[in-house]
Amino acid sequence: MYYFIVNPNSRSGRGRSIWNEIHQQLMLRGIDFQYCLTRYSGHAAEIASDACALGTESEPVYIIAVGGDGTIHEVLTGITDFDRVVFGYIPTGSGNDFCRSMRLPFDPMESLEYILKAEHISKMDVPYLLRNNKKSRFGISTGIGYDAGVCQEVLATPLKKIFNRLGLGKLIYLFIALKQLIFINPGKMTVTLDGENTFSYDHVYFTAVMNQKYEGGGFKFCPEASPSDGKLDIMVAADLSKKKILCLLPTAFFGKHTKFRGVTILQCRSAEVSTGSTLPIHTDGEPIFLRNEMKVRLMEEKIRFITE
Repeated sequence: MYYFIVNPNSRSGRGRSIWNEIHQQLMLRGIDFQYCLTRYSGHAAEIASDACALGTESEPVYIIAVGGDGTIHEVLTGITDFDRVVFGYIPTGSGNDFCRSMRLPFDPMESLEYILKAEHISKMDVPYLLRNNKKSRFGISTGIGYDAGVCQEVLATPLKKIFNRLGLGKLIYLFIALKQLIFINPGKMTVTLDGENTFSYDHVYFTAVMNQKYEGGGFKFCPEASPSDGKLDIMVAADLSKKKILCLLPTAFFGKHTKFRGVTILQCRSAEVSTGSTLPIHTDGEPIFLRNEMKVRLMEEKIRFITE
């Protein structure tokens, strides 16, 4: 059975009308499904937790997130038993970094087609951010510093609705990134990998911990990242002038920024990041809190995921 968890407010409210089209197709085809529309932050996680009870190891429930990248974060966090679930995703957001990385269609109706066929199912790594002994899972990335600050402002700015209506949703990230660059003051940061190797940096703009290649509406920050290799990829941007950052950002859309001195790529299964000041943190583009440390791990088990 399919269980659709729908964020009707994604893409500045267009998520509801997109879901109406999907719902009509499901009814016309006589598909066995249930659905629930999210009403508040964290609701998707609660729905996913309840939906797990509908599946068994032999007949798993197909939980389909319908929303933006942030909806993926909530649904993954809510799933209580990976053995009872097959996960799928229909994009109705503006960033679409998950689809971009996984080479999935951006069009919701195309996504529905391959999900209903469910011919190809792979296994995906699931990382999590540890916060007050609670695990906040993510599918794309988490980050601390400049990139999280950009996510925070993108979520709050009314310009996002305007850009989305013009079909230029991903450009809002670049616009805000350039704006924030004027005011940012890079600081000290240490990154410890797998509890052993520690790297210290001065004048760090941000550290991104990636499960996928892309974040922030198309920035290919970790070109070699794979969601199935059992590793996290980390990008640290440090000791760069703002002028170099300006040159770097456009090249990051193509993954060419790694050639700049000051950009470091690391790999691990767990990472701890400590900073000299309190900085914003995000998961899958959703700002979650301000802290001076960040702990990230990979789960031992992978989740089954419907691919095209």
